Amino acid sequence: MRNIDYNNCNKKVHFIGIGGISMSGLAKILLAQGFKVSGSDLKLSPLTTDLGDNGIKVHLGQRKENITSDIDLVVYTAAVKCDNEELIEAKARNINCIERSQLLGEIMLNYKYSVGISGTHGKTTTTSMLSHILLQANTDPTIAVGGMLDIINGNIKIGNSDYFVTEACEYCDSFLKFNPLIGVILNIEEDHMDYFKDIDQIRCSFLAYSKKIPDNGYLIINGDIENINYFSDNLDCSVITIGLNSDNYTFSAVNISYANNIYPCFDVKYKNQILGNIILSVPGEHNIYNALCTIATSHCLNIPFGAIKEGLNLFKGTHKRFEYKGSLKGITIIDDYAHHPTEIRATLKTAKKYPHNKIWCVFQPHTYTRTSAFLEDFADSFELADTIILADIFAAREKNTGNIHSKDLLDKMKDKGMDSYYFPTFDEIENFLLEKCSPGDLLITIGAGDISIVGEELLGL
Repeated sequence: MRNIDYNNCNKKVHFIGIGGISMSGLAKILLAQGFKVSGSDLKLSPLTTDLGDNGIKVHLGQRKENITSDIDLVVYTAAVKCDNEELIEAKARNINCIERSQLLGEIMLNYKYSVGISGTHGKTTTTSMLSHILLQANTDPTIAVGGMLDIINGNIKIGNSDYFVTEACEYCDSFLKFNPLIGVILNIEEDHMDYFKDIDQIRCSFLAYSKKIPDNGYLIINGDIENINYFSDNLDCSVITIGLNSDNYTFSAVNISYANNIYPCFDVKYKNQILGNIILSVPGEHNIYNALCTIATSHCLNIPFGAIKEGLNLFKGTHKRFEYKGSLKGITIIDDYAHHPTEIRATLKTAKKYPHNKIWCVFQPHTYTRTSAFLEDFADSFELADTIILADIFAAREKNTGNIHSKDLLDKMKDKGMDSYYFPTFDEIENFLLEKCSPGDLLITIGAGDISIVGEELLGL
């Protein structure tokens, strides 16, 4: 039985941890559909204030008294533990309790054209690209994206149509609770090794995601993924591949060039037909792959190529994806979300095309398990940088076991002859950069934690 049916909105839904960027957005979607919504969080924030301004009751603190008899459904995040007072009380009252990803999957069932964009890298950028295209085509979509997107003034847009687009994250197999008509797989690599055992388990998870697509749906997949037949054979849905400079793919980018040596330009080849030319406003070869996935998705949705072309050209990037932050004494400061060796390589490959004298990277490793699992690869991934400065590992959801430290990465870098340094505080990093950087240099803060503070403080933001 479905918990979330837009044809039956006479329910009250309570969110434990409503202040999170994803949970707050889902709460607003349900409120717009006519559901009664409440929630709680451990602290107040601009997001909880915004929810309150929209008429949602937000409790400060998570206590059993917040679970009242009029609540029909409780939604919680993976961060909520089994000893949470509200979760215990809800179960004691026999209230149905579901995790956030299940809610998102049920929301998708209410849309005729639902798209889930998955992959180890590029989900937020690709979701944002597709959002621009759908908006340009006047489809009035509902959008749930993992970053802040200027065109929708946030991470959520509530539309009034049958179009729904969201990121589909593989962590904890969350995307296996989703129900996309169109499933996109951008790439598959080792990551989230605190949950997955190895690459084989990760590939098995993406295969299971592919199998969730219905027979009238589409799997859109990067044709360069190793042993692609593992994912594409024996599926009920249609399979569409994308890639560069080859007739082996359904959609291919050909005649690739770079405007100002940075921004990709290419012709789109569909089977044996050239559909037209695309000019991107975001840098890097990796964004050609992202764009091709959105082009293939849009084609399946019968979006005119003109809207595809214009939407992609209008997309200037999301925050923290090679985001220009400003200039200080002739030093250009960029911020990037990269937190995996492959993403770092892509970022620095893009940076090499950017005007610069020296490339300075300030890297904050993200989670202890990821740093430990890819220690050697992280060191190698910075080979295109001139100087690397390391901050302490950002713990995120993890606790420090004392088994790994940024100094271990520093040792690997120094063994490879890299000009590398470690400082335990942001103040020391900033002072070092102010002393050493010169006009014409390119400074990039890299990581999924709070390392962007370094660039922002240097700029006085």
